[in-house]
Amino acid sequence: MDEKKKLNSAGFCAVLGLLMLLAGVGGYFLLQDRNAAPPATAVTDPGTQPRAPQHAEVPAPPVSSPARVSMPEQKPVKQPEPVVETVVPVSPEKPVPPEESGLVVYPVSGQLVAAFSADELSYSETLEDWRTHDGIDLEAKQGTTVLSASAGTVLSVEDDPLMGTTVRIEHTGGYRTTYANLQSKPPVSAGDEVSAGQIIGAVGNTAVAECSQPPHLHFGVEKDDHWMDPELFLNP
Repeated sequence: MDEKKKLNSAGFCAVLGLLMLLAGVGGYFLLQDRNAAPPATAVTDPGTQPRAPQHAEVPAPPVSSPARVSMPEQKPVKQPEPVVETVVPVSPEKPVPPEESGLVVYPVSGQLVAAFSADELSYSETLEDWRTHDGIDLEAKQGTTVLSASAGTVLSVEDDPLMGTTVRIEHTGGYRTTYANLQSKPPVSAGDEVSAGQIIGAVGNTAVAECSQPPHLHFGVEKDDHWMDPELFLNP
């Protein structure tokens, strides 16, 4: 009986020792697992988390409208009324004899109603604006014959949009003369040779740019392609 108790006691001790051994081994591996586990990430309060630096938005400069420059009001240029030509019978004047062709004569005998103005502006009653005047205007009745101021060759006979029927003559010494506001169909043509005092046309009313003036001849003179005062040519 005592032997049986000893055996039971020994068996119990063996089992208990085995359990303790197993518990020790399990505790050892558990500690190894804990040591090998990565450290827990510290959780930071969202309110205290550092924020990435933010760039302050720079407001765009205000866009200003371009300054408006007030331009002076310009009056429209009055367009001249169309002129209906009145053909008046030619009043004959005594022409200068051909043998005196070297002379310089007045193309018509009449009062000066508009002077030469190449460098300064003069007021145009017809166009109601300021402009240069490249000749002189000699008052004469419609139909008054117009004479060549000097001997020369007719360069052209044309209907100018502003100055009406116009005859141009070339002379020696680099001179050219212009006769405008004539009646249509003058008695000369381009290429004709004319003498001083020869009839080349008659005063008309064909110049729409000067229709507000009394009947007159517009007479111009060029020297070497530059306009000059016709009175200097007529009275050298």
